[in-house]
Amino acid sequence: MGWFDKLTRPRRDVPSDLWKKCTRCGEVLLIKDLAKNLYLCSKCDQHLRMPLWDRIALLSDDNSFVEVNREIRSIDPLNFVDSKPYPERLKESIAKTDVNEAVTTGRASIEGIPMMLGVMNFEFMGGSMGSVVGEKLTRILETGADEKLPVIIVSASGGARMQEGIYSLMQMGKTSAAIKRLNRAHVPYVSIMTDPTTGGVSASFASLGDVNIAEPGALIGFAGPRVIEQTIRQKLPEGFQRAEFLLEHGMVDCVTHRRVLKSTVARILRYLSA
Repeated sequence: MGWFDKLTRPRRDVPSDLWKKCTRCGEVLLIKDLAKNLYLCSKCDQHLRMPLWDRIALLSDDNSFVEVNREIRSIDPLNFVDSKPYPERLKESIAKTDVNEAVTTGRASIEGIPMMLGVMNFEFMGGSMGSVVGEKLTRILETGADEKLPVIIVSASGGARMQEGIYSLMQMGKTSAAIKRLNRAHVPYVSIMTDPTTGGVSASFASLGDVNIAEPGALIGFAGPRVIEQTIRQKLPEGFQRAEFLLEHGMVDCVTHRRVLKSTVARILRYLSA
């Protein structure tokens, strides 16, 4: 390491909540600089995970977002306990993220176009999809169908929430049925897949957009590479679950840089609504 690198490298006693290391190149990045740069690595342009409210600000016009269905809370239908009870996990996630669930939904506009917006939060129990996530997304899809408002959903999830068992898995069919209703009403639905979009989320609403957009480098897939290799007994190509590979094989419609994501989505909505 050169003398300049040593001078600019954060000291070990600097609080870890002030900086983040790039997941690709290992560059140490100050959080305040990351926020200004849309959570893109200044060295290699890696798309790092974007906090919930920064994502909402990125995709919606200034002061246009109005949250809906915030009051819906998860319950514990299975009395599920692993290393700790499910209600305790929920309380911890709420305290950590200051939101009530792994998805935040609302009304907003994008370049003047009214829309319904849902944004998943990976910081809340890995963005896992429980019954409340499915219900909140279904509600904005149904509102979109009733009021002829396009719907945008941003996915960031590890999949179904195991603490809710079959109730979680049922949300795959529930959200898919709501999208079908939106289709029948001839209302556009744009799905944006960010890193990661996996499990039951990737196998349901995340893959059912009229246009499916992925951010560069995003991990997208149902099961992990090791599980797939053990199942089919074949060696898989390098990066086969990354956005660029999926684009080459027709699984997503486009891979869009974060800096032009808002303008791209607005342009798509104009085309689909013409």
